[in-house]
Amino acid sequence: MAKRILLLTGDCAEDYEVKVPQQALMMLGYQVDIAAPNKKAGDTLQLVVHDFVNLDTYIELTGHRIPVDIAASDVNPDDYIGLVIPGGRAPEYIRMYDETIKLVQAFFAENKPVAAVCHGTQLLAAADVLTGHTVTSYPACSAECRLAGAKWENQPVVTCGNLVTAQAWPNHPAWLKAFVDLLGAKISI
Repeated sequence: MAKRILLLTGDCAEDYEVKVPQQALMMLGYQVDIAAPNKKAGDTLQLVVHDFVNLDTYIELTGHRIPVDIAASDVNPDDYIGLVIPGGRAPEYIRMYDETIKLVQAFFAENKPVAAVCHGTQLLAAADVLTGHTVTSYPACSAECRLAGAKWENQPVVTCGNLVTAQAWPNHPAWLKAFVDLLGAKISI
């Protein structure tokens, strides 16, 4: 039986930050389950793509639609060896659900590997698990990280204990390698 990774997200998550980790981890033999609050297995999530077009911030374009594998309320954290939290706008609203907060806290309580990218740290801040950690995130989330007790670094990828964080999807290669290292897997070519 494949080792299982939980990917906790919701509507309007950044497409690349959901699909790339999901497929890369599946390629390595992990079972990756997509979980979302306020959804049940078989429901669909709408992903988005963020782009910059000479504005102070990004625009949002329609991305893929993907199925939910398991409702967040049905997840047993003991069934999973690691947690992935994509960015985009999803963390902004999934942090309002008690089940997502409890899931994040359970992974940290067991010191299981956690990978968060971009705005994913918004969920970690809401779950009150950042105190004492050094992290990075999309720079617009740096204030939330600091207010939640983390030391924020303007680096592409930061690993601190069981947590690996990245600023955005261009950092996937280093971020995913660091996460796989935390999982204890070895990749050699």
